[in-house]
Amino acid sequence: MADASASPPHHAGHRARLRERLLEEPGSLADYELVEYLLTLAIPRRDTKPLAKALLHEFGSFAQLVSADPQSLRRVAGMGDSAVAALKIVQAANLHMLKGEFRDKPLLSSWDALLDWLRADMGPIDVERVRVLYLNARNMLIRDELASEGSIDQSAIYVREVIRRALELGASALILVHNHPSGSPEPSRQDIAVTREIAEAAAKLGIALHDHIIIGGSDHRSFRAMGLL
Repeated sequence: MADASASPPHHAGHRARLRERLLEEPGSLADYELVEYLLTLAIPRRDTKPLAKALLHEFGSFAQLVSADPQSLRRVAGMGDSAVAALKIVQAANLHMLKGEFRDKPLLSSWDALLDWLRADMGPIDVERVRVLYLNARNMLIRDELASEGSIDQSAIYVREVIRRALELGASALILVHNHPSGSPEPSRQDIAVTREIAEAAAKLGIALHDHIIIGGSDHRSFRAMGLL
């Protein structure tokens, strides 16, 4: 009599069929199937469909899931570091692809691609961050740096640091970016005051502030478009 324990697990055939569909028609996979297959890379000897469905139920969508911070992902039963990394590599790959659309081009002529990248990168973040994009004379990206995390109201330190760094890098122009974890991209009075302070300080040194972009979820506001710069 055959030893039943020697038989492959019931999910092995399902996994092979998923792989075949992924290779032949990637767009045919449902969200939970994508998550399921990603998790098999980290948890190869386990049926990962229940965990995939639990994760999507917890985070709401595929995009929110892969954008979630590692600490939140680890709180779901069954999620270890390898499984978390399998999901985060999707986010990293997506951001690299989006950034590739403007990395070697003048940013002002690749504006839509820049906005797509910023929304994907900063929209899901649940803490306020301020970033500065430093540009050369051809408006190409020199450096993308985190300027502060938390409240934007520490304006004196923030302004000095931004200008000092621009001089160090030999930047000719700047684009400020920050996110509103509330989901609303509308600028506050403090946002407007800090932006004007930076614009005035930069202009005295011949450095242009092209824009200040606020990301709120999947939406954004441009100070330039709003007439605030």
